[in-house]
Amino acid sequence: MNKLSSENQSANITPAANIQEDTSNITSSPDNSHDNPSDTPVLRRGQGKLLIFSAPSGAGKSTIVQWLMQEHPEFELAFSISCTTRAPRGTEQNGIEYIFLSPEQFKEKIAKGEFLEYEEVYENRFYGTLKSQVESQSAAGQNVIFDVDVKGGCNIKKFYGDRALSLFIQPPSIEELRRRLVGRQTDSADAIEHRLAKASEELTFSDKFDKIIVNDDLEKAKQKTYEIVKAFLEG
Repeated sequence: MNKLSSENQSANITPAANIQEDTSNITSSPDNSHDNPSDTPVLRRGQGKLLIFSAPSGAGKSTIVQWLMQEHPEFELAFSISCTTRAPRGTEQNGIEYIFLSPEQFKEKIAKGEFLEYEEVYENRFYGTLKSQVESQSAAGQNVIFDVDVKGGCNIKKFYGDRALSLFIQPPSIEELRRRLVGRQTDSADAIEHRLAKASEELTFSDKFDKIIVNDDLEKAKQKTYEIVKAFLEG
């Protein structure tokens, strides 16, 4: 998961624009499984709520999500582990940070309609959320937390509506984002430039989220996240 320095200076929160706006133009999952009620994961009365965290790579999203889960067990959060076809990084373990699949395995699950959402970010580089995992966790009364890319976050929010709270973690600037990505020392210079170009696009989707948290101070961003999540889960 992303590790983010806490040496920044202040955090701000901005209410997002009306999230009822049609986001169909950004849907990356071409399957039509949501049209079949028997295949649709439905959160029924008394089941867990959903928390969706999205951000450009390096904005601090994963750090905040990890802190929230470790430091606030009273929220009864259960991490939604995404599937990916990328190789594990560092100490990442299958079934912990991600479910690691081959491109062939991922495509087979697409064909079977097993994903709530998925995206091919590069050729044969897929990320996606399995319906079965969300269904089983929410049925158990757990509050499911998603750490997903921007398009995936929009897709999940659009599908679940008011049952989900979507939060966009925003870096203070592209230059600060560059500094963080370089500091991670996990990507080549070309890969960093690609991530920065993608981040510029992803920032244009921020107003489709319920809340925007500008992470220019990690500790303050954590506290703002805590306050928002607490109010949502208790509401």
